[in-house]
Amino acid sequence: MNEALVVMVRGIIAFFTLLIFARLLGKQQISQLTFFDYVLGITIGSIAANLTTDLTSRAWPHWVGLAVWTILVLALQWLTLKWRYASKYIDGEPTVVIMNGKIMEDAMRKLRYRTSELLEQLRQKNVFDISQVEFAVLEVNGQLSVLKKSQHQPVTPQDLNIPTDYQGIDTELIYDGVVVEQNLKQVNLDRAWLDNQLKNQGIYDPSEVFLANLNAQGNLYVDKYQDHLKKLTDIGDYPGPH
Repeated sequence: MNEALVVMVRGIIAFFTLLIFARLLGKQQISQLTFFDYVLGITIGSIAANLTTDLTSRAWPHWVGLAVWTILVLALQWLTLKWRYASKYIDGEPTVVIMNGKIMEDAMRKLRYRTSELLEQLRQKNVFDISQVEFAVLEVNGQLSVLKKSQHQPVTPQDLNIPTDYQGIDTELIYDGVVVEQNLKQVNLDRAWLDNQLKNQGIYDPSEVFLANLNAQGNLYVDKYQDHLKKLTDIGDYPGPH
């Protein structure tokens, strides 16, 4: 059989096998990526690549290897869900690196976590003055969680006793020119209401709309394919100070 055709067939097999196994593993591999998860991802991807391009061996041993690694990852996930101590030793535990405003040097030394890394991650959290930090926790995925001292935390409407409206999330009513009927029913609206809203904005066909979102306050945001914006060709045409 032609080598290109063999690679194509084995590539299709590897692609769908990896897709199925990735679905089985779930989103934990992405949302909580530890170093061990990172190594697992690289290894499974490497096996899939060999399954595609290694024509010196048969395909099924690579497929078996891919299945074995996936099964082992699923077994570890189940074990860490059912047994807390297993999760502690496999995934690790969050570590407090700043407590009551004091840096925990011994904890950082055990983690081989440098002060420069701590300061960098604090800056990524918009903290440029370490004296503002009450607690900082290094999570198992390497991210830093920061709790500022109360006097340095931003004021909220609740602190000022200011009433607020419910925010919620937007609901897509039109996506890429197609009406999402299910979402329309979910918010207890119908096609006639949507058509009327569009006509009020000079739109007579949903296919003219790139995106239409309804927010929790009942306001409809509409973005058309053709926005008819004035073409700005010179810096002097742009609004704002020069």
